[in-house]
Amino acid sequence: MDASRLKEIQAPIKERYRESPNDAVITLKSEGAIGAGVSCSVDTGRALIEAGLHPATGGDGTQACSGDMLLDALVACAGVTLNAVATALELPVRDARIRAEGDLDFKGTLGVDRDAPVGFRDIRLTFEIDGDLDDEQLATLMKLTERYCVVYQTLTAGPPVAVAAKTG
Repeated sequence: MDASRLKEIQAPIKERYRESPNDAVITLKSEGAIGAGVSCSVDTGRALIEAGLHPATGGDGTQACSGDMLLDALVACAGVTLNAVATALELPVRDARIRAEGDLDFKGTLGVDRDAPVGFRDIRLTFEIDGDLDDEQLATLMKLTERYCVVYQTLTAGPPVAVAAKTG
């Protein structure tokens, strides 16, 4: 896709959101159901993903790990955002590889050490960009990718998460 096509697609959407700001507020949803053993199946709308325990917590490695899925979501969002920004600004990017790595201390998750954090303590997002970008273009690309990447912003901003449970 080129910049003119991307702008053509997005222009009426942006205009609608300017005229009716509430139209831009969308609730995304995900739903899962617990399954055999210690698993949860999530229907992504494209495929059914069965998540289970990471091998470091007793899993056998045949099911997706939710921590890996979080990093996958970050990589996917950052990659799409980088591609959209490069396309919109007509930056000379031929290809890019995006990698996310995160450090977990499973003593926290397993309740072995109450002082060990539960969750990622560090996440590193790395871009290897094949393109003829000068320093200013690269800085702009990265700044806008960070600014507009939904998953990155969600992780760094730490929005409130409400939890509710019901039976029946």
